[in-house]
Amino acid sequence: MVNTEPMTQRVELATVRDRLALDGLVTEYAVAVDDGDWEAYRGLFTPDGRADYRSAGGVEGSAGAVAGWLAKSFAEFPVRQHLIVNRRIRFGLLEQDRGDTARVRADYMSPMGGTGPEGASAAPDLLSGGRCAFSMVRRDDGWRLNEVVVREMWRRVDGPRAAPVVN
Repeated sequence: MVNTEPMTQRVELATVRDRLALDGLVTEYAVAVDDGDWEAYRGLFTPDGRADYRSAGGVEGSAGAVAGWLAKSFAEFPVRQHLIVNRRIRFGLLEQDRGDTARVRADYMSPMGGTGPEGASAAPDLLSGGRCAFSMVRRDDGWRLNEVVVREMWRRVDGPRAAPVVN
């Protein structure tokens, strides 16, 4: 049964719009990392926004500092594709919160690699997966990331395999 109450419909429409905006923000985050667009990456965060990549062997700090670390660390992996799935969105429920905060928990898988001969694509050298926790806040210019915490759960590194042991 559809609720025809005008106020309820406006609230439901606003929630749908917010969910789409939050989903879009997570997608823009992944695209900025994959494209190495560190200016866009920084622009997704609030001025005091932070990111934490320590579980993946990285750093924790301001979005600007982390963008610098990512640029340096990912230079050896020009081919990147962050796949962010199973997004669970929760809006702030704290007292006096009007729905202007949100948390998104999402799983990721990230194949990364170099390039083959003459710039051809190559199989990934590194494949990792885990979970990201995004904290977002609504600002006058739209939703922005306030914090991103990456929790790497597994990693596979391809490389030369050891020769078999022969007795």
